[in-house]
Amino acid sequence: MSTLALEEGLARVRADLLADDRLVRAVASGRRKAAVPPWRRVELRWVDLKAGRHLQVVRYDATQAHTANHVHGDAAARAVDELLAEPFGNWTVETAEQQLSLRVTKKGSAVVHVAARSGELPADRSHDRAKERLLPEDDPVFAALGLADAHGRIKPSRMAKYRQVEDFLRILDRSVTEAIAKSRLRRPTPEEPLRVVDLGCGNGYLTFAAQRYLSERRGLPVRLTGVDVKEQSRDHNAAVARELGIDATFVAGTIGAAELEQAPDVVLALHACDTATDDALARAVDWGAPLVLAAPCCHHDIAAQLRSAEPPAPYASLVRDGILRERFADTLTDTLRALLLRRAGYRVDVMEFVDSQHTPRNTLLRAVRTGTGSDDGEYDALVAAWGIRPRLGELLG
Repeated sequence: MSTLALEEGLARVRADLLADDRLVRAVASGRRKAAVPPWRRVELRWVDLKAGRHLQVVRYDATQAHTANHVHGDAAARAVDELLAEPFGNWTVETAEQQLSLRVTKKGSAVVHVAARSGELPADRSHDRAKERLLPEDDPVFAALGLADAHGRIKPSRMAKYRQVEDFLRILDRSVTEAIAKSRLRRPTPEEPLRVVDLGCGNGYLTFAAQRYLSERRGLPVRLTGVDVKEQSRDHNAAVARELGIDATFVAGTIGAAELEQAPDVVLALHACDTATDDALARAVDWGAPLVLAAPCCHHDIAAQLRSAEPPAPYASLVRDGILRERFADTLTDTLRALLLRRAGYRVDVMEFVDSQHTPRNTLLRAVRTGTGSDDGEYDALVAAWGIRPRLGELLG
């Protein structure tokens, strides 16, 4: 591992990206400090078309992939230079002989790690390659959850949920990998498995997918606990766990009253409604959970308070109309949650999350515990200016 000037590190990435005889696959993701790239993720590889060899670039936004092919030579070089100019925080470049990983630090340097392969990895140059799925459609978990039919094909009516699962798993995979690499999350063992708790788990679509991917595809020992206020959810999920042979516990009860034998390593709160997300975040902070992934759903509490509060001048127009007030409440609520988590010692990323068929909410809070809190007074100033009392602020005292 070495630390280089950013220009030097990106030059090494560029050389591998343009090596059409060696490049297997490359991925750009993440963001740099105070900068956000226009795409969530970009994948590159060389493909052979009828018109010759092209660099295939797949750019992912919040909901879909956009593919473009650039002919070998100046066109491919321009495409690469444009991507390298974007503020991506991480590059992973796989060639036939090695894997190069580059991470941009807060100070703008490039930390580069190169790992040699034990054997050469052949590059797939076919244009019509089947899309790589973190969990294939025929995985038993989808049949058990009713998303797939008896032939292992996702039902057309459940394709939106399948896309949601896939998008979540990509975020989970990247988050767990980075947290372990930076020693924020311990490396699990069979004796001490990764303790994953899903607060407000519902019928467990994302819960079981997370367990299945981490254990079966990543090979990480996992111990799963799901909490939901509905007894029907507990019984349904317990039956699915037995069918899949998963070591899991499901309990019926409120998030605030949930008791665990050991503090969790990963806390999930995916579409817990309104202040249930605040309850989940407060429990995660209380447990000192190293990694938290929360996709809020509904923001009624702050929206209701904004209806009766006196808005600060000159921002009355933000809450005068109902639809704008609701949207502003969404943004304000999650902004305050992120500020409170940072104050509590977490590094927080607010990112896009694919819509589900149940809710149009597409924001996800990813919090990694660093132990170092930051408080510039912005939270207190916002709360005072808008005359509101956020539920999470009250729970955290």
